[in-house]
Amino acid sequence: MLLILLEALLALLLLVGIVWWTMFSGRQGGEPPVEEEEREKKP
Repeated sequence: MLLILLEALLALLLLVGIVWWTMFSGRQGGEPPVEEEEREKKP
């Protein structure tokens, strides 16, 4: 039973690590500014 809980905890930590990595490893300056023409296209 303990082994199953440890494996589930490891899987959860791996999932959180992947999500963290994909959220915060993008561009250094963030997203580029949106141009005026692109703003008008969006509803």
